[in-house]
Amino acid sequence: MSLVHSEKGHGGGWTITCDFATTTLGDIYDALGRPEIMAMGNRTEAPGCLVEQAVNAVLGDTFAAAEALLLTRFGEVTLADLRTEFHNRFASRTVTPTLETKHAV
Repeated sequence: MSLVHSEKGHGGGWTITCDFATTTLGDIYDALGRPEIMAMGNRTEAPGCLVEQAVNAVLGDTFAAAEALLLTRFGEVTLADLRTEFHNRFASRTVTPTLETKHAV
């Protein structure tokens, strides 16, 4: 699945080419190579440490379940959902965009 198109040179750049209605955050996550999703998780800095082993044993399933839940949600949220949320928030703003905030249009 192609998500973006790139163009070199003056006036070039990246353009989103996928269908917003069917492309999910899960698709983007996959396209990025499925990077580490949680900054918090089991550690292996001191594999011989009994405290680290105990924490990892007790929380391992919890971290796996949290990641699975988040990945499931990624598969449910489309780019169209994000676009709609953005436009709703933008429409409710009372501040006129300035040069610094114009990118939000």
